[in-house]
Amino acid sequence: MSSVQAVLYVLAVILIAIAALPLRPRGFSPALLGAALALLAYAWPVITG
Repeated sequence: MSSVQAVLYVLAVILIAIAALPLRPRGFSPALLGAALALLAYAWPVITG
């Protein structure tokens, strides 16, 4: 696992954890952004390979 992939996974987990809190930020969805980052981290070896 590359370091970029690890950072993307960590950011995804943090955003998904923030989405579970009762706070509702305006303008963006932390859960959707976290899911997108997790998908990007999963596909990172294919993208850079």
